[in-house]
Amino acid sequence: MVAQHFKNPNKNKSKYPEKLKSILSLEECHLAYSEIRTWNNYSPTPLLSLDKIATELGVEKIYYKDESSRFGLGSFKVLGGTYGVLNFIYNTLKKEIGKYVTIDQIKKGDYSNIISKYTVTTATDGNHGRAVAYGARLFGCKCQVFIHSEVSLGRQKAMESLGASVIRVSGNYDKSLRACMKEASKNNWHVISDTSYEGYTKYPKYIMAGYTVMAQELEEQLKNNLIPTHMFLQAGVGSFPASICSYFWQNNTTYIKNIIVESKLAPCLLISAQNNKLSSYNIIEETIMAGLSCGEPSLLGWKILNESVDHFITIDDTSIKKTMKLLNKNTPQIEAGESSVAGLAGLIDLKNNKDVMKSIGLNHESIILLFGTEGATDPQIYKSIIES
Repeated sequence: MVAQHFKNPNKNKSKYPEKLKSILSLEECHLAYSEIRTWNNYSPTPLLSLDKIATELGVEKIYYKDESSRFGLGSFKVLGGTYGVLNFIYNTLKKEIGKYVTIDQIKKGDYSNIISKYTVTTATDGNHGRAVAYGARLFGCKCQVFIHSEVSLGRQKAMESLGASVIRVSGNYDKSLRACMKEASKNNWHVISDTSYEGYTKYPKYIMAGYTVMAQELEEQLKNNLIPTHMFLQAGVGSFPASICSYFWQNNTTYIKNIIVESKLAPCLLISAQNNKLSSYNIIEETIMAGLSCGEPSLLGWKILNESVDHFITIDDTSIKKTMKLLNKNTPQIEAGESSVAGLAGLIDLKNNKDVMKSIGLNHESIILLFGTEGATDPQIYKSIIES
């Protein structure tokens, strides 16, 4: 059920502002795409068409960008976290040895004796930590991950299988992030987080640039197809939707209406929009959408979203399991995790809210773009939901 709706009065329909280019520029996006395409096992993830669901909802078309197969890790996060690790190693190595270094040299292992002494760290609900751990293993450094008390054992084991040491912190995601920052400072570990805050913006920028690989693949996939009128983007701290909105905005697609979907148990972006300033939300209860359970927005993400988003909505957990089952029964079958279906669940829930549908401009001519951001990142939880 849609719990809240807020129409953003700060939506900017003019050209992408120069001030936002310092956060994320097209050049940075293209650099990320050029690099990530060279990695082993890279291939564009599929863009699926949910025709039956579109007919049932009374819209023209629903596209679903399915990230469940990305690099075998089951999530889009690998695009950002792994790219962030690579850039940290490159920047640190260049500074340490004081001479010209190339990315290719790092990937070939030329400086493995030095890189092996570095430790990257992050806080995570699961997918981002897995991406950072993957990057650490791929490029040869150590990895320390902090998780909160509600992160599943399956997600913890997935990170450990990639060589990460995992510390569980009592409390929610935001507490695990603070613990990560504190321990990093004490141990000379290097934080690779997609959450940016005052004094920490360098690596979140790389991570956001990595996420735009999805948008750049979509440019090719949408050629000769209907162009989306609406994007439903699920949000935790806001880095993912900000990167997608930024990329399309810079390519002059301001006619697309951007709708942020959050859990009503963690609506930090909607509250920030209502307050017209970065605002936190104290999470009391964890949502089933583990990757969206974030109480503090990313500073850089918020700056972009405040001007690029048309509408913010929140949903409760009631429709998540049935939406996962709906996609599991789709033809072709789609493996979609709890956070992955938030955009579609929000769209489906709007069918019962005619006023909000009208405000957002949803009708029989609407062409919807959704991002299936994860697959079964905890297979045991996924199986229990699908079979329930």
